[in-house]
Amino acid sequence: MKTDSTIQDGILFVRLSGDLIGSPDTQQLLQSVDQHLGEEVRNCAVDLSGIRYINSTGIGVLVSLLTKFRSRGGELLLINPADHPRKMLALTKLNAIFSIADDEQSAAQQLKAVN
Repeated sequence: MKTDSTIQDGILFVRLSGDLIGSPDTQQLLQSVDQHLGEEVRNCAVDLSGIRYINSTGIGVLVSLLTKFRSRGGELLLINPADHPRKMLALTKLNAIFSIADDEQSAAQQLKAVN
């Protein structure tokens, strides 16, 4: 899995590609997000459009990230999940928990409206 992250207007944008499964990359992702939380980032948008496959560990990572941001008074939303992640979110009924945006611009608008 490849990870790229940027901060724009106090929002952490995380772009993922490949497979979101239990791997060393997953730990690096969580550590990277933890570092950004110290930079007064309260909201996060995770782009899942490049994720081909996600398993239960990957779902757990997303739930963990959501919990990190919500426990600090922030929010996390998902951007344009690819077909398999979208099916997994529906299967686990987590599509009712996560907010989903079509692109980064609408994600930024939704997150700004929350605060």
